[in-house]
Amino acid sequence: MASRDGDGWVACRCGARHWGLHGAAGLVLWRPGADGPQVLLQHRAGWVHDGGTWAVPGGARDSHEDPVRAALREAAEEVGVRAQDVEVGATLTGTDHGDWRYDYVLAEASPAAEVHAANDETADLGWVGLAEEPGLPLHAGLARDWDRLVAAVTAVTG
Repeated sequence: MASRDGDGWVACRCGARHWGLHGAAGLVLWRPGADGPQVLLQHRAGWVHDGGTWAVPGGARDSHEDPVRAALREAAEEVGVRAQDVEVGATLTGTDHGDWRYDYVLAEASPAAEVHAANDETADLGWVGLAEEPGLPLHAGLARDWDRLVAAVTAVTG
C-alpha cells in the first residue's frame, strides 16, 4: 500500500494501453455560473499522454484508494484545489473494461475554492459553461463521455 503504486501502463484486454495500474479517476469540479453550471477543464501539457487536449484533472489510482480519494488527490496535485473546498456529490463510471476502469467524481466547488496550474502536467485551466459545446480539443475519453457528464451535473444542479 505505497504512495504512487498505481503509476504505470496497463495493457488492457480492449487492445489499448491505459494509465493506472489500479484504474484511474478524475474530478468533474463544477460551480454555478451566470448562464448555468461551469466545469473546470485542464489543458494537458504537451508531454503527457494525450497532451494538448482538455480534460478533467485526474490520473492513476493507488492500490489503497477509491475513486473519490484518487480524484481529490490528483486534483490537488494538478490544479491545486483543496479537498475541503469541494463537496462530492456522485461518481460516474466513464470506462469499464473489466481489467481497467476510469471513474468520474462529480463535486461542487465552494466559493473558497481556488485553482491554479499546480504542476507541469497542467498547461492551462478554464471554466467551461455546460450550456454550450466546449469548443476545445477534448481528451478522447472526455469527448466520448461529455454528454453524460453534462446530464449528470445538470441533474445535481437542478
